Amino acid sequence: MILLQAQQVARHFGADILFTNIDIDIQESSRIGLVGRNGVGKSTLIQMLLGNTEPDEGKIVKKRGLTIGYLAQNTGLESEKTVFEEMKSVFNYLQKMEEQLHLLEVSIATASDHSTADYTKLTKQYDQLLHDFKEQNGYGYENEIKAVLHGFNFYDETYNRPVSSLSGGQKTRLALAKLLLEKRELLILDEPTNHLDIDTLTWLEKYIQGYQGALLIVSHDRYFLDKIVTEIYEIDHHHSSYYKGNYSNFIKEKDIRLKQAWKNYEKQQNEINKLEDFVNKNLVRASTTKRAQSRRKQLEKMERLEQPEGDTKGPRFSFSSTKESGNVVLTVTDAAIGYDNNIIAAPINIDLRKHKIMAIVGPNGIGKSTLLKSILHKIPFITGTSELGTNVQLGYYDQEQKNLHPQKTVLNEIWDDHPTLPERDVRSILGSFLFIGDDVKKVVHNLSGGEKARLLLTKLALQHDNLLLLDEPTNHLDIDSKEVLEQALLHFNGTILFVSHDRYFINKVATSVLEIEPSGSTLYLGDYDYYISKKEEQELLATDKLKEVATIQPDISAGKLTYQQGKQHQKQERKLQRLVLEAEKKVDTLDQQKKNIELQMSNPEYFNDISKLQQLQQQLSAVSIQLEKAEVAWEQSSLALEEFLEK
Repeated sequence: MILLQAQQVARHFGADILFTNIDIDIQESSRIGLVGRNGVGKSTLIQMLLGNTEPDEGKIVKKRGLTIGYLAQNTGLESEKTVFEEMKSVFNYLQKMEEQLHLLEVSIATASDHSTADYTKLTKQYDQLLHDFKEQNGYGYENEIKAVLHGFNFYDETYNRPVSSLSGGQKTRLALAKLLLEKRELLILDEPTNHLDIDTLTWLEKYIQGYQGALLIVSHDRYFLDKIVTEIYEIDHHHSSYYKGNYSNFIKEKDIRLKQAWKNYEKQQNEINKLEDFVNKNLVRASTTKRAQSRRKQLEKMERLEQPEGDTKGPRFSFSSTKESGNVVLTVTDAAIGYDNNIIAAPINIDLRKHKIMAIVGPNGIGKSTLLKSILHKIPFITGTSELGTNVQLGYYDQEQKNLHPQKTVLNEIWDDHPTLPERDVRSILGSFLFIGDDVKKVVHNLSGGEKARLLLTKLALQHDNLLLLDEPTNHLDIDSKEVLEQALLHFNGTILFVSHDRYFINKVATSVLEIEPSGSTLYLGDYDYYISKKEEQELLATDKLKEVATIQPDISAGKLTYQQGKQHQKQERKLQRLVLEAEKKVDTLDQQKKNIELQMSNPEYFNDISKLQQLQQQLSAVSIQLEKAEVAWEQSSLALEEFLEK
């Protein structure tokens, strides 16, 4: 069944066309990705689909009574209720049903005559209401709320916090959590992966794959689109194109279509040139005039193909180093990162070699950005050291974009750093990063996040360093700019250490992945998919090892073990005891870290420091996730030991 259709819709701004002839069909089971460069009109189209604005041409047709859930980009939930109360409000209808059930139970219990028609009607009403209540998960909706909140990193300690006290990112996550619980027929999500770390993204992908309604997703997260969508609509050059399959298939199919379009166009152009040449040469000759006139008519009737429009002109940049570094570029030894002697993660070890690209991953709040700042000596390590190798020149991309002067123009932001460059050259360089004409006169504080990102990349490219530290470099960039950045990094002749939650980007450029957890760092020598597969493999091995140790049964003969069997039995028992102690130690360490963070959050000095409280809340969420995993591991190993000793 079709839920919603956009039929030949258009949006004009005076004589300018934003888009025209847009067609979209959304079926009840659709999984659609809406893609296109920043500024092509994706958000404008969504407002039309929602019914908030009318198209200048065409029409939007919806199924009667269609329920739509919408998450706007960077829009959070606003409420004076607590986190849990706000989520429970989704299920008000179940709470009313529950109240009605209790009233009916009282009426049935106090009825004096069970043989009357009224009593029979009462019990039937109760049975039907109870059936409906069970069918709609009346006994399990609170657990459903907790599961979704847990998936978005909200734990018991946050349930009673007012929504109004949360950070912007937390409010956005909570808005998405509420939408998922509401189970609308059509869910429209505009950049839903903003503010989500990799663990939360992975959870969301698994959850949303089982969503019963239709999905329309606008996202720059290519990995997320690959996992979720089965159809792509692209808005490009004012028109829409439809592709079956996920994002990767869309890229392949688009390339095939573009090559075929050029082939057809060039073939027709050759034919046109031949016909025109014949007409020009033979129209005035008596012997060939009729043939020339025939070919001219053929030209006039020909439906001419438009020249295919390839990718809109995007940024063009590259990174290069002017000096070779030594083979060992960066060494971090037994480092502990954190603030105010509160350790977030330790020990961290890095051995980064020349021409390698290492990605740093981990949950929000675990200290990934802090690690980069500690390497830069902006924040001291609590313990441990870092050392740069021979001839290392270090460049830094700051995700907070503090390396830009808010009052300078775009032109002066570059020119002040390179005063000997002619203005023409500065403008040319900025032009390659899409700052064209009067764009260079814009003041930095008026720039969009994407423009600031491109300006920072411009500055970094002009430094010609041989070690780049990049903190979330793909934030604010559209897909095409990300792809240009990927190519620039892949062709860079230096070394790169970067923090990112963009899994597609990590897959594309990383030669190794360093995972940061409260218990320290672990290195994986491959891309993101390799890292995930190894993690899953390690978890399976750990589980299988535990089962193997726990299920070994000694061969008991005549009521007692042989000497060799006894030794084997003791060995397995010691191994299980060691696993229990290691798991218990990890739980204790993480529990103490959690208490330290909570203690800091209760410090009156920070009550009015929103930035500090948000930072601490991120750390608390990260540690809570690790603590929960550690507690599960401890319970499994303890149970295995108990079962072994009982045999």
